[in-house]
Amino acid sequence: MPIEAFERVDLDGTGIDRITEAEVVAVVRDALARGRGGRIITPNIDILRRAQTDAEARRHFDDADLIVADGMPLIWASRLGGNPLPERVAGSSLIWSLSEGLGRDGRSIFVIGGAPENDGAARAADRLAEACPGLRVAGTLCPDFGFEQDRTTYDEFCAKVVGASPDLVFVGLGYPKQERMIAKLRPDLPEAWFIGCGAAVNFVAGDVVRAPRWMQRTGLEWAHRLGVEPRRLAGRYLRHDAPYALRLLAQAPVQRVRSR
Repeated sequence: MPIEAFERVDLDGTGIDRITEAEVVAVVRDALARGRGGRIITPNIDILRRAQTDAEARRHFDDADLIVADGMPLIWASRLGGNPLPERVAGSSLIWSLSEGLGRDGRSIFVIGGAPENDGAARAADRLAEACPGLRVAGTLCPDFGFEQDRTTYDEFCAKVVGASPDLVFVGLGYPKQERMIAKLRPDLPEAWFIGCGAAVNFVAGDVVRAPRWMQRTGLEWAHRLGVEPRRLAGRYLRHDAPYALRLLAQAPVQRVRSR
């Protein structure tokens, strides 16, 4: 159920909220003050592409209260289509700005993800708490790879999150694992907010270096990520995401003409 105050821009059949990062933080803080929980999805090109054919991805989008553009190609496509989004709103930035905003209200976070060999989630949570006065850490989880295949372990992890009663949960397990966990947790934490934040936990913990700001601003962060993790990302980025991004950008001006 979307936040009704914000118009949604259609990108290849998916509505993206016309909202800034500062407005996201304000919406979440206000909703928490009113006792209302919610869910943020931050689609990049890869997730938007999957949503075209994946019924599960559509269900996650339909369940979201805020859908924000985490990828410059989405911003460019909205501009070419004549209905521009105001800015990129990346999960790796929101983990900081949301934590700072919740710290002002003395609220709590739960961090899931990071490198299990050195408890990346706990180190990320410590960094956030140190940088954001007033922020409380309700708990952390740093699951081993493949943990979701053990139903007992999975249920125990979810019970730990629910028992901690956090105000906001950062789930950095990668797509779609993080979205599946959020879908499972939401009914038991109706007053909490959730965001699937991908590699953001690794960035905050310092285990993976995020691209320089100029690369983030110019849409080249994918190239930095590819250089850092070529074996894992090359196939996805070059074989699937890049062709889809080019099609999205090429179709945007045509859609603009049709909508006149």
